[in-house]
Amino acid sequence: MSSCAFRYCGEDFIAYPSGALHWPAQDALLAADLHLGKSERMARRGGPLLPPFETEATLARLLADLAKSGARRLFLLGDSFDDDLASVTLREQERGAGKGTAQHLLGRLCSEAEAFWITGNHDPAPVGLSGQVSGEVALSGLALRHIAGEGPDISGHYHPKFRVFGQRRAAFLIGAQHLILPAYGTYTGGLDHDQPPLNTLVPSGVAIVTGQAARMIPLAARPRRRR
Repeated sequence: MSSCAFRYCGEDFIAYPSGALHWPAQDALLAADLHLGKSERMARRGGPLLPPFETEATLARLLADLAKSGARRLFLLGDSFDDDLASVTLREQERGAGKGTAQHLLGRLCSEAEAFWITGNHDPAPVGLSGQVSGEVALSGLALRHIAGEGPDISGHYHPKFRVFGQRRAAFLIGAQHLILPAYGTYTGGLDHDQPPLNTLVPSGVAIVTGQAARMIPLAARPRRRR
C-alpha cells in the first residue's frame, strides 16, 4: 500500500494509508483516536451490540505500522480508549493473556516502542499504562495534543472525512497551522472536512485520503461572501 510524503511546518512526514503518521526525524509514529474497547463500552452502557475484536484488529494494525516505520517512539493523540474504564479493563485482564489477545498485543506495543499517551475527551485520566501520560507534548516547535488549539500543532479528535467519488474516506487535513489526523480505530464515525469547525481550522491546504493508498488532494480556499 502506497504512503504519501509531505512537509508541514518545515518537517518531513509520511502519511500511511491506515491513518498513522510517520515522523522520521523524531523516530516517531503517531496515531489518533484508537477508541480501544468501544464495543465493550457500548455493551456495558446498554447501547447497540457491535461485533467484538475491534480492539485486537486495531492493535494488530498499529503493530504492523510500527514495524513498517521502524520508529522507536509511539505518540497516541488522545481517545486511545473509548473511556477510562476500558483502559482499566484491559489492564486487569493482562495476567494470563494469550497470544493475539488485546492484552497481549497492547503489551507488545509498549515493549517495542516508548509509548506517549496523550489524554483525550474520552480518556481524560487513564492510569497504570506503560509509558508516559500527559495532556500534550512539544516536539520541534509543534504541539502534539488531542484537540487543535493554538498552532502549529498535530492533533486528532474530529475524525476528518473527505468525499471521493461519492465515498467518505478518513483523511489527514494539513493547513498552515494545523495537521489533523484521521481516526485510527475500527469503529469510528467522522466529520466532513468542509463542515465547521474543520473548515475554520483548515480552510485551505491539502487532504490526504486513506484506504488502499494514501492520496493527496488540494483543498480549495472557500470564497468569502460579499457583503
